[in-house]
Amino acid sequence: MSFASAPRPAPASPRPERRRGALAPTIVVLGVLGVIVMIAAQLWTEVLWFDVVGYLDVLQTEWLTRGALFAGGFLLMAGAVFASLSVAYRSRPVYAPSTPEQASLDQYREMIEPLRRLVMVAAPGLLGFFAGAAASAQWQTVLLALNSEPFGERDPEFGMDIGFFVFTLPALRFVVSFLMAVAIIAGISAIATHYLYGGLRLGGEGDRTTRAARIHLASVATVVMLLVAANYWLDRYSLLIQPSELGSAGVQGAFFSDVNAVMPSRLILAGVAVLVAALFVVAAFQGSWRLPAIGVGVMVVAAVAIGGVYPSVVQRFQVAPNEQEAEAEYIQRNIDATRAAFDIDDIQVEPYNAVLEGEEGALRADADTTASIRLLDPSVVSNSFRQLQQNKQYYNFPETLSVDRYEIDGEMRDTVIAVRELNLNGLGAGQRTWVNDHTVYTHGFGVVAAYGNTTQNDGRPAFFQGGIPSTGALGDYEPRIYFGQSLPEYSIVGAPEGTEPWELDFPDDDSAAGQVNTTFPTREIEAGPSVGNIFNQLLYALKFGSEQILFSDRVTSESQILYDRNPRDRVGKVAPFLTLDTRVYPAVVDERVVWIVDGYTTSDQYPYSSSRALEEITVDALTGQSDVIAALAPQQVNYIRNSVKAVVDAYTGEVTLYAWDTEDPVLRAWTNVFPNALEPIDEITGDLMAHLRYPEDLFKVQRNLLSTYHVDTAAEFYSGQDFWRNPQDPVTETQAQPPYYLTLQMPTQDEPVFSLTSTFVPGGNTDRQVLTGFLAVDSETGSTPGEVREGFGQLRLLELPRNSTVPGPGQVQNAFRSSPEVSESLNVLTLGSSEVVSGNLLTLPVGGGLLYVQPVYVQSATGTQFPLLQRVLVSFGEEIGFAETLEEALDQVFGGDAGVDDLVPDEELPTAPEAPIDDAPGGEAPEPGPTSEPTAEPTTEPTAEPTTPAETGDARARLDAALADARTALQDGQTALADGDFAAYGEAQQRLQQALERAIAAEAELEG
Repeated sequence: MSFASAPRPAPASPRPERRRGALAPTIVVLGVLGVIVMIAAQLWTEVLWFDVVGYLDVLQTEWLTRGALFAGGFLLMAGAVFASLSVAYRSRPVYAPSTPEQASLDQYREMIEPLRRLVMVAAPGLLGFFAGAAASAQWQTVLLALNSEPFGERDPEFGMDIGFFVFTLPALRFVVSFLMAVAIIAGISAIATHYLYGGLRLGGEGDRTTRAARIHLASVATVVMLLVAANYWLDRYSLLIQPSELGSAGVQGAFFSDVNAVMPSRLILAGVAVLVAALFVVAAFQGSWRLPAIGVGVMVVAAVAIGGVYPSVVQRFQVAPNEQEAEAEYIQRNIDATRAAFDIDDIQVEPYNAVLEGEEGALRADADTTASIRLLDPSVVSNSFRQLQQNKQYYNFPETLSVDRYEIDGEMRDTVIAVRELNLNGLGAGQRTWVNDHTVYTHGFGVVAAYGNTTQNDGRPAFFQGGIPSTGALGDYEPRIYFGQSLPEYSIVGAPEGTEPWELDFPDDDSAAGQVNTTFPTREIEAGPSVGNIFNQLLYALKFGSEQILFSDRVTSESQILYDRNPRDRVGKVAPFLTLDTRVYPAVVDERVVWIVDGYTTSDQYPYSSSRALEEITVDALTGQSDVIAALAPQQVNYIRNSVKAVVDAYTGEVTLYAWDTEDPVLRAWTNVFPNALEPIDEITGDLMAHLRYPEDLFKVQRNLLSTYHVDTAAEFYSGQDFWRNPQDPVTETQAQPPYYLTLQMPTQDEPVFSLTSTFVPGGNTDRQVLTGFLAVDSETGSTPGEVREGFGQLRLLELPRNSTVPGPGQVQNAFRSSPEVSESLNVLTLGSSEVVSGNLLTLPVGGGLLYVQPVYVQSATGTQFPLLQRVLVSFGEEIGFAETLEEALDQVFGGDAGVDDLVPDEELPTAPEAPIDDAPGGEAPEPGPTSEPTAEPTTEPTAEPTTPAETGDARARLDAALADARTALQDGQTALADGDFAAYGEAQQRLQQALERAIAAEAELEG
C-alpha cells in the first residue's frame, strides 16, 4: 500500500513591510522649529528694544559674557566627562576577571553597547549644558572680579583691601566650586565606566584595579583634593562674612572662636588635603591605595576633631563663660564695619531732653517749620484726586501719591503730586477691543499737584496744577504720559502723514467728537521699535501672541510699538547691575514729566558687616508685603549705596542714568564694565536736581540698623539694653510706621529743609511705647546744575534720655482716641452716613519738645467717597489740641498762643480747575461738562434752622439740640457733596462747627 505524499503548501508570500508614517516626525520637526522661532523672536525683539533705548552695548556685554561663560562651562564639564569616559573605556582590560560579579556585568555591557557611542556623547553634552547654564548665571560676579576697584579700606583681620572680599573672593569661590563639581562628576563617570568594563572590582583577591584605572582614578582624586585644599584656604577669608552665633540677628564676621580655632583648623585641613593629594600621586605609581586611604581617613578625623570639636570646645569653655570680654574686639569690628558699609558712620547724634509742657509762644522760633507741616496725607487723598481731577473713567491715580517740593511764587512748597494715567479697566466691556486697547488709548494726560500744608475751606485739596488741558503754577510742559506705571502692555503709535489721528489725546466738550485726537510723532521721536515692516510685525505678533499686529490697518509704515513701559522695569532692564527702590515718583522737570528711580549698588560680601534682607525691612504700612515682593527679589545685603539716579521721560521713554555717588567702588567697577551707560552728575540740570531726594528704601535700611547700631561700644551692644525698634504704624496697626517726607528744622540746623523722618521706641518684648529717638536725613539737593547742596544726605539722630516719658506714636494715637472731647467730636462727625479717616501721624522736634500732628478727614460711608480735611489733631507732651485748623489746634496746646500766626498765607494762592465729581454707577465717572469754579452761593438750602433750646437753660436739652443740629448739618453736607455744590457744603460745615462747639460746651457744663 502506497501513500501519496501530501502536496506542500505554497510558501506564503512575504508581507510587505509597513512604511513608517511621516506625520510624527513632521510634528516633532515643526514643534522644534516653532520653539526656535519663538525664542528667536524674543531675542531679536530684545535687541530692537535695547537699540531704541540706547543701551545696546549693555545687552551685548551681558550676552557676550553669558555666552563666553556658558561656552567655557559647557566645554569644561562636557570635555572633562567625555575625556574621563573615553580614557576609562579605552583602557579597559581585554579580558575581564572571571568572577560572579563580572558575569552579571557582562549582561549590562551587552545592553549598553549598542548605545555606548550615543551615551558617551549625550551624557557629557547634557551635563555640559547644565554646567554652562550655571556658569552663565555668574556673569556679574565674573565681570566685577575682572573690573574690580580698590575700596581704600582694609579688613581688621587679614589687612587686605575690602575690594578683595567684595570683588575677588566671590569669583574665586565660584571657580573653585565649579572645578570641584567638574572633577567629582568626571571621577564618578570614571568609576562607573571602569567598574562596568572590569578595570575596577569591589571584591576578589589581588589588585582590584588595573594599572590604567589606578592612574586615572588617582589623577582625578589628586585634582579633587587640591581643590578641597583651595576651598579650605578660601574658607578662612569667608569666615569674615559668615553669620555669627552671637545673640543679635544678622551679625556677621569672624569672632573669637572663629579667629582662634576655626581659622587655624582650616589652615591645617588645607595642608592635610595637599598631603592626601600627594599620597594619591604616590598611589598611582606604587600600586597601593593604602596610603591615600589612610590619608583620607586622617583628613575626615581631622575635619571632625579640628574643624568641629575643637572650635566647639573653645566656644563653650573659653568664650561662653567670658563672652562679653572675649568678643569685645570682634563686636567692635562688627559695629565699625556695619556703620561703614551702610553709610551710617558719620551720623550726627545729639542728646535731646524734650520738654513735656507747651508754653505760650513756644513755636515762634520754629514758625517756618510749623508753617510747612504737611496736612495732606498722600496715602489718604488719592480718592479726592480721583473725584476732583480724574475727569474720565479711563484715567486713574495711584493709591499712594508722591510728596515733592516746587517753587511757587518764589517760595519752595511741599506738595502732593500724581500723574493722571490710563485705567482701561474703567472702560465698559464693549469698549475693550484690540483697537481701543492698543491704538486708541495709548497715553495718560498731565499731572495733578496740590499744596501739602493747606486745603480749601471745605477741606478739599488746594490744587495748584490740574485740569485737562493741564493748567496751573507749573506752567507749560509736555503732558502726554506714554510711559508710566499703569499703561497697557503695549501700544502701537504713529500714522502716515496726512492720516486722520486716531489716538485719544484728551476729552474736550468743545470739539465735535467730544475729544481731541493726536498722533505720536514717530518721524521725530524714536520711542519704541519700528513695526513698519512685515518682519518686525511678525516678530511682535509672536512675542505678544497677537495676530492683529500683522493684519491691522493701524499698523503702518510709520508705526512704533511701545512696551516695557513701567519706569522701574525700563531702568531694571538697561541697568541689571542695580537694585532699584520700590518707589518711583514723578516730577515736572524742564517742561517734561519724568519718572525718577533710585538705584543702589549692593553686596553681601563686606567683611564683618551685618546683613539685612531688603524684602523684609523695606515693608511698612504703605508698601505692603506683596508690593515689596513684587518689586524686590529676595536679597541679603551687607553693603549698600545710592549710587545712581535714573530718569525716565514719560513722553519719549528715554532712560538716563546719572552716576550719583562717584566714590562708590562698586559703581566704579560697573562703570569699567559699562563705560557708556552712565552720565556724569554734571549733566543734571538745576530743575532736575531740585526734585531729586534721599531715597526711602535706603533710609528704611539705615533706620533699621540704627535701632541697634546707634550704640558706640561693644559693651552696650552686647548687653542690648539700649536697643530700639521702629514703631508700628499707629493708624493701621499692621506694619512698621513709614518714614515721612516733610520740611522741618532739626535743632542743629539753621533753617528748615526738605527731610525724611522716622521715630524709635524701646526694643525687645516691652510694651512700653515712649519715644527713644528721632531720625531725620537732609533730603534737600538744591537747584544748582551738576552740584549737590552741601549737607544733603546728612543723618541726624536725636537721642532722648533713657528715663524719658515723651509719648511715642502709639501712645499719642491712643491718647487721641481716648480723649473725651476728641471722641465726642469724632462721634458727631460719623453721624449719618459719614466716616472718619485718620491721616498720617507726623512727628516734629519743635518748641524744645516733640510735636505730633495728625490730619482728620471725613468722607461718605457709601457711594461717592473722597476724604475732605475737617480737623487737625496735635499733641505736645500730655496736651492735646483738636480744631478745624492747625493754628487753632496749636494754640489750644500752647496756652492760647503757639507763636505761629497765619500758618496759611493770606495772599491768593495759584489754583487749578477741578473736574466734576465721579458719581456714576459702578465707579465710572460721568461725562465731563465745562470745568468751572464752585458757585458763590449755596444751591442747597438748610433743611432746618438751628434748634433753640427751652429758656430753662437745661444743659442736657442744649446738648441734645446741638447734636441734632450737627446731624442735620452733616446730612446737608453729604447732599451738597453728591450734587457737587461745594459752596453749600462749606456752609453746612460752618453750621456743623457751630453745633459741635455748642455740644462741647453743654457737655462740659454737665460734667462740671
